[in-house]
Amino acid sequence: AASLEKGSGKGSDFLGWLHLPSSINNIQFAEIEATAKVLRSKCEVVVVAGIGGSYLGAKAVIDALSNSFSWLQTTKENPIIVYAGNNISEDYLAELTAFLSGTQFGIINISKSGTTTETALAFRLLKTQLENQVGKAEAQQRIVAITDKSKGALRQLATQEGYKTFVIPDNVGGRYSVLTPVGLLPIAVAGFDIRQLVKGAADMEKKGNNLPLNENPIALYAATRNELYKQGKKIELLVNYHPKLHFVSEWWKQLYGESEGKDNKGIFPASVDFTTDLHSMGQWIQEGERIIFETVISIATPNQEVLIPSDVDNLDGLNFLAGKRVDEVNKMAELGTQLAHVDGEVPNIKIELPLLNEYYLGQLIYFFEKACGISGYLLGVKWVYA
Repeated sequence: AASLEKGSGKGSDFLGWLHLPSSINNIQFAEIEATAKVLRSKCEVVVVAGIGGSYLGAKAVIDALSNSFSWLQTTKENPIIVYAGNNISEDYLAELTAFLSGTQFGIINISKSGTTTETALAFRLLKTQLENQVGKAEAQQRIVAITDKSKGALRQLATQEGYKTFVIPDNVGGRYSVLTPVGLLPIAVAGFDIRQLVKGAADMEKKGNNLPLNENPIALYAATRNELYKQGKKIELLVNYHPKLHFVSEWWKQLYGESEGKDNKGIFPASVDFTTDLHSMGQWIQEGERIIFETVISIATPNQEVLIPSDVDNLDGLNFLAGKRVDEVNKMAELGTQLAHVDGEVPNIKIELPLLNEYYLGQLIYFFEKACGISGYLLGVKWVYA
C-alpha cells in the first residue's frame, strides 16, 4: 500500500487511476453530461465500440443499474446501449447492422490507438452505415471518439472529421479506465448518475487512504487473497446472488487477470452467478479439488419487493414461505451455501453493498482497483497496471 501511494513500485507510470475519483471536477462532469445529452436527444440506440477495458466497465455498471427487460419495452426513457468491436463475428455484425437499419443511432468509439482489429473493423462498418443513413454532416454530430490526446489513427480521424473527442489519459491503463470518459460517457448516455458513481469511488479512495491497514477493507482483501494463494488456493471465484452483477464479474476478471497473470504467477479469476450456477457448478465447488476460494458480492436490500403468495393446495410445499420476500429466500440460500462451502474447505470472503445503485457501485469499483494494485505488489509481479 505504501509503494502504491508513493509511486515507488513497478508500473508507477500508470497510476493515474489511483486518485482519479477525487480529481474529477465540475467542468469535466459537465462536458461529459452535455455530450451525453446530445446523443440522448438524437439517438434511439447508441453503439459503444470497444474491447476489454474499453467497454467492460461501462457494461458492468449499465447492466447492474438497468431494468432487466427495458430493451423489450415499447416506450423507452433512455437510448438502448449496444456493443460492438469486442469480437470478429460476421453474424454478430450482420445482425447488428440489420438492427440499426432505419434506426436513429450514434456511436461512441473507444480506442487509444484506433487500430485494434475488432474495434476498428466494427467502427468502419458502423461509420459507413451511419453516414449512409443520415448524411456525413449529421453523422459527425452522432459520433464521439475517446482516444489518445495527440496520436494514433482514431485521433487523426477525429480531427479530420471533426468528431467530439475525450481523452484516455496516458497514465491510466484500459482495465482501470471505467471512471474516465471511457466508462462515464456511455453510463451517462444510458441515463445514470455519473456524479454519484464517482462520489462513491472518491469516498472509498478516502477510506482507503485514512484507515490503518488492519482496519482497511481494501488492504485486508488484498492480503487475504494472497495468503490463500500461498496456501494453494489458486482460483478465486467471484460470486454474486444478483443476475445484474454478471458483467461486474467480467470486468473484475479482466482487472485481476491482466494485472496479476504474469511471471508464471497469479490467482486465476473465475466467476459464477448464484443461485443459478449452484445447479451446474455447485457439485465441483462443493467437492472438487480444493484449490479455490470464493469472494461473494452480496446486496443487502433489493430495490424491488416481491412477496411470496400462499397456495391452497401447496403442491410445491412452499407455503411455509408465504408472506416472505423473495430476497429472504435468496439470503437463506446465500447463508446455507456459505456454510456448506466453508465446511467443504472453500474459504469465503464476503463483500456487502447496502443497495445496488451508482454510489455503491462506485465504491465497489474503486475497492477492487485499489485492492488489485496492492495485491499485485504483494504477489511481486511486474507491470501491475500497464
